[in-house]
Amino acid sequence: MPSGVPGVACVTMERMTRDDESSFSTPATPPAPSAEPVDASDERRIQEDIPWGVRIAAAWSWRVLLVLAFTGVLLWLLSFVKLLIIPLLVAALLATLLRPVHDFLRRLKFPALLASISSILLLLAVVNGLLYLVGQELVQGFAEMTDQVRTGVLELVRMAEDAGQQLGVTVSTEEFDQWLQQAQQYLQDNSSTLLGGAVSIGSTAGNIVVGLILSLFTLIFFLADGERLWRFAVEFVPSKFRPAVHGAGRTGWTALGSYVRVQVFVAAVDAVGIGIGAQLLGVPLALPVAVLVFLGSFIPVVGAVVTGAIAIILALVANGPINALLMLGVVLLVQQIESNVLQPIVMGKAVRLHPLAVVLAVTAGTTLLGIVGALFAVPVLAFINRSTRYLVREEWRHDDVALAMEHEQRLEAARREAPPESEEPADEETLAGLKRRLKETVPALDPERRAARGEAGDPGASGDSDAARRPRRAAAGDAETRRAADRSGGADEDRRHAEDEE
Repeated sequence: MPSGVPGVACVTMERMTRDDESSFSTPATPPAPSAEPVDASDERRIQEDIPWGVRIAAAWSWRVLLVLAFTGVLLWLLSFVKLLIIPLLVAALLATLLRPVHDFLRRLKFPALLASISSILLLLAVVNGLLYLVGQELVQGFAEMTDQVRTGVLELVRMAEDAGQQLGVTVSTEEFDQWLQQAQQYLQDNSSTLLGGAVSIGSTAGNIVVGLILSLFTLIFFLADGERLWRFAVEFVPSKFRPAVHGAGRTGWTALGSYVRVQVFVAAVDAVGIGIGAQLLGVPLALPVAVLVFLGSFIPVVGAVVTGAIAIILALVANGPINALLMLGVVLLVQQIESNVLQPIVMGKAVRLHPLAVVLAVTAGTTLLGIVGALFAVPVLAFINRSTRYLVREEWRHDDVALAMEHEQRLEAARREAPPESEEPADEETLAGLKRRLKETVPALDPERRAARGEAGDPGASGDSDAARRPRRAAAGDAETRRAADRSGGADEDRRHAEDEE
């Protein structure tokens, strides 16, 4: 035991020596700093240094820029197919306008296609009638107002000379003739440019004719199969959102129809008011001016003002400044009635659009697409406004049509998930139907019909058939008896042979 103590001490000292050598021989290197915490801290410092409002503005900015870029590219692409897009939009507006007429004809048991064609023919008859009346009025009006226009122009020239003399500016007859000669020379020098413009106008007229034909052709099917076409378009929407999109499209279409019909009413009021005022004041071409006001009123705010200005200019040229001032009063009165009575009461109930939104939409449409954009800006805005409100308020949850579509989708999904039914019952039913039709075609194959005919037949005929069959039965019985006798005789002979052998 005493001898073992020094051994333990030696082992302990040896271990301590190794630990000391390992600790002093290779000094421990500190771990390399990780780059990840530094990057995370830098990112955190950047987030802390940038104000919250700036970060929100940046997030909104790139999203808005993306939407604007997509819109610009979309409009740029649509500009190449405007000959197709514009007729479709015109057909859509006319379809909303003619829908009540089409529904009335359908209630009279007209077929869908015939009701569509009849509605379009009625529209064409009304338009052609108006154009005929306007053409007759223009021919007669220009023939009658030639002297009035000449007198009015001379009166305007005299007024200009008087105003120039008061301001110290004199215009002699020679200077006036010189201006006319310069205008003629300008026309001669730029004849090629004017000819190119005439060619472009002719090409535009050709495009208008093609677009009109395409619009009428499309209008037929918009009226006849509009519901089916819309359902086909909705099929491309994911089934989860299909009822909501279907309801939004329907409500937007209803708002668009209300807007078009109300706009027709407002345009008619403007045309009648300005036309009657022009007729009472003796302004020439009162009916063409009224028709022009009616067409121009489809461009809200701007159209009626421009067409009313044409009436004022005609009054100024034909009847003088006093008559022009009176015509200006008539135009302003009609515009006030439209803005303060018709727009809030009639248009406000049909389409809830703020006047500022209407003005901005017309301005943007005119800037982007010219007169076409001015014409379609407000209808498109009305459709988008009503559809968006329908989606935001989740009105499809209480819409019967949307709920019906959702129910149909659930039934269709349940039918698809159900296990497939066995085809044997269907095959047996098909085979039974084939047998039934075959028995009906060939009555001799039906035993029940043969038995029925036998029971319902002539008794005498039945007796004759029994009498004819009786000898055959007797002959058959005799033959059977002879065969039995032969068999018994052969058996007796065999038995006798066997006895003789024994």
